[in-house]
Amino acid sequence: MPNKKIIFLTFFLTAHFISMCFAEKINFYADSMSGKTGGKNDATRLIGNAYIQTETMEIKADKITLTGENFRFITAEGKVTGTNTSSQIDFTCEKMRYDRNTKIATLEDNVHMIDSANDVTSDAQIIEYNQNTDIATMHINVKLIQKDNICNAAYAVYNKKTKMLELSGNPRITQGDDTFRAQEIQLNLDTNEITLDGRVSGNITDNSKSEKKTQDQDSSNTQAEAEKTEPPKQEEQNGSENDKSVQEKKEQ
Repeated sequence: MPNKKIIFLTFFLTAHFISMCFAEKINFYADSMSGKTGGKNDATRLIGNAYIQTETMEIKADKITLTGENFRFITAEGKVTGTNTSSQIDFTCEKMRYDRNTKIATLEDNVHMIDSANDVTSDAQIIEYNQNTDIATMHINVKLIQKDNICNAAYAVYNKKTKMLELSGNPRITQGDDTFRAQEIQLNLDTNEITLDGRVSGNITDNSKSEKKTQDQDSSNTQAEAEKTEPPKQEEQNGSENDKSVQEKKEQ
């Protein structure tokens, strides 16, 4: 359609203008666009299959809005998916806000975040990720999974660089059959070292006893099977003697 071609050309020219005037290049497209420019009141709305790419962020959503001076703020709404190419973080959510100056992204509503480099997946209602520090702050119904660690809490701070996780708000960590609870928990995702602080509780499975019990049971079963299959020697010997006596009587 002619209108769509004109709109796409406008996108291209606007993106090209921004890339020429400012340090960071921005590419974007959508089914339709509306907006205005005017310094601090710049505002552009991308509607329908909206996509935007900066030097460190790629975002797809039903609607994306760029506001602020030099389009500093990016707001995405409706089936948001994205990748922080600098930190190698993938995410999905219902709404997000990204500040291109501070490099802080705030993800809201059914947030799912994946750190492939550290094999970490996170779920929460709100996650604030600081690209400069590689720290993610998580709020409400937090669940983080890494290898055998399943971590639950109301609040968590995940440091991607140091691989440290801090949990509070009824925190709980499950490692296989073992469970740990406390007021605050720290977990080193690299070494699996856990630090518990305040009202500590939990349960740990003693695998050594369980293995010993299994071995004893196996030994008992083996012995029982051997007793079943071994012939009764005494009865066989008595039977042979009786047969011999009967044979001697017949010969007499």
